[in-house]
This record gives sequence, structure tokens and C-alpha cells, in this order.
Amino acid sequence: MPLISVYLRKGASPEFRRSLAGAIKTAFIGVLKLPDDDYNQVTFELDPENMIYDPNFFGEARSEKMILISMSFNHRSAELKAQLFEAVAKNVVEAVGIRIQDVMMNIVETARENWWAYGRTVNRDSGFDSRMVDAPT
Repeated sequence: MPLISVYLRKGASPEFRRSLAGAIKTAFIGVLKLPDDDYNQVTFELDPENMIYDPNFFGEARSEKMILISMSFNHRSAELKAQLFEAVAKNVVEAVGIRIQDVMMNIVETARENWWAYGRTVNRDSGFDSRMVDAPT
């Protein structure tokens, strides 16, 4: 049950936001093997004065199209998180046509017991959604 928060400058079209959400969701389903309906995203559009970042962060030129994707979910291995970062970046670049230098991400891991939604059932052995038969860890 991930929660994705996306931060970008005001002015993105509804189509851009939908494509961005779809690109991220596709990466989560492909890498983390989530059920298709197990996805929650909130998009925050900010005034330019509230998008404060160094335009040359890590020596790479960042443009006004920079987006920040913050992903909250249960603990996964470092290898799986690296795969997810790569898949999200690739999908976002392809879906919305921004440069990879303008995609920034972080992961906030939470304990499995810190998630709740009515109707959710948890596999006692894995701690994941009971519908996730082959969930990678």
C-alpha cells in the first residue's frame, strides 16, 4: 500500500499529471509486484518560489521542470529499491518527456503495521497484502 507524493511547479496539464502517475504506477506494479489497485498518489503543484533547489545539484543542471517523487512503503531490499528508482526514472522520462536530470526521488520506509485501509488483508507470513503471492522483499 504505497503512498506516492509528487511535487512539481504549477501549470502542468491534467494529461501530464495522469501520464506521470501512470508511469510511476507501472514501475511499482512491475518491480514491487503490487496488485493493480494498490496505488495511491497525491500531486502537489507549487508556485515557483516554493520549489527551492540548487539548479546544479550534484553538478547536473536542473531545470524549472524538475519534479520530486517521494515514495512511502514497507521495507524492501537495497537491490529492489535501486530497480524501482531506475524503472520510475525511465518510465517518467518516456511518459512525460522531461530530462532524467529533472527527476529526483526518495523513499521513506515504514513498518508494515503502520498502514491501514478498510478491506485490507495481510498475509501473516510475509506481512504484505494477501493478494501479493510472489512479492519481492
